[in-house]
Amino acid sequence: MSANPSAPGAAPASGTVHWIGTGLSTGRSGLSLVCERARRVVLWDRTAERAAARLAAHGLAGRAEVRALTPAALAAGAGPGDVLVSMLPAAEHAPLLRLATERGAHFACTSYVSPELAALAAEAAATSRTVVLTEAGLDPGIDHLMAHDLVARAREAIGPAPATAAFTSYCGGVPAVPNSFRYRFSWAPYGVLAALGSPARHIDGGAERTAARPWEATRPLTLAGEEFEVYPNRDSLPFVAQYGMPDQWQLATFVRGTLRNAGWRTAWKEVFDTVSTGDPEAVRALAAALAARYPTTPADRDRVVLSVSLELRTAAGTRWRGSHLLDLTGDADESAMARCVSLPVAYGVTRILAGALPAGLNRAAETARETTRWLTFLGAHGLGGTREEEASSTPSGVPA
Repeated sequence: MSANPSAPGAAPASGTVHWIGTGLSTGRSGLSLVCERARRVVLWDRTAERAAARLAAHGLAGRAEVRALTPAALAAGAGPGDVLVSMLPAAEHAPLLRLATERGAHFACTSYVSPELAALAAEAAATSRTVVLTEAGLDPGIDHLMAHDLVARAREAIGPAPATAAFTSYCGGVPAVPNSFRYRFSWAPYGVLAALGSPARHIDGGAERTAARPWEATRPLTLAGEEFEVYPNRDSLPFVAQYGMPDQWQLATFVRGTLRNAGWRTAWKEVFDTVSTGDPEAVRALAAALAARYPTTPADRDRVVLSVSLELRTAAGTRWRGSHLLDLTGDADESAMARCVSLPVAYGVTRILAGALPAGLNRAAETARETTRWLTFLGAHGLGGTREEEASSTPSGVPA
């Protein structure tokens, strides 16, 4: 179902989508959209029977072909203009992108861009006119869209005036009904704990800071009257440029981080003590024990909370503030996390099918028009959340 002409430099899409992997992030909403929009869908899993079972569980029996995933079978099945959607762990993205490049196909995933993936994307654009869509899930993904939207609105509201800016973006998957541990494990228990050992770089108080132990930078956050806890995650600073923050904005705060239910820091003391030892085996052992102690059962419901906020103040006394809040609870048909991850990437696939994305590296949506298009679609499908915007002006010299 490609549309010609394609976006500049992109090879025409064939209309065939290979959805690779059927784990917990493959939701009914995303897979259904791809089945609806693509000419042909092939679902790949460890066995064809497992793929068929996942289709049936999502109410999509017969809507896609099913295949057992092996490198040879996928290489034989992928053709020019096809779209390869990797729902596999991040380590598997690079081999799949190489295959897409060899076959003249396109590629999509929900993960962060690694240096290796960025280099491969540049090569793919030059050699096969491949579209490489990344960071198109929840976080990263929907958070990017909200950030781009707020930056665009703020620039329009205050114009070219210098301003002091405070930006925060917090996202978390939490139990809909908090337990004593304030968390339930559904996948990658070791990864959840190990991530706490990675330093978090951000801007706070107008200065660049690095939290060697991110949990020690935990702060309370109130959203719609409910208390949460948030802490910085990864390296926030590259996103200053990615979000198009103007040079005339002096950043007082710029943090991308993780959100947890109130009481999380106290409940996780054993985890922090273990992570602090730097012993990977001890962390693995604790992760396995906690996953057994606090699993996500079929009766449990998950909840996704994403809060993105931007506030500006100018020397002339102008104040502008905008925010997005997405708060979604899963149900018996689909988890909140699966819906929030799979629907955005599926919509991105439809943009590839329509020939709307250029060859090379794309992150969700990075232009104002494309961002609006994505947010409008997600809003129409229950992932719009709420947006608030307010502006005020205080005469110079008068305290705000």
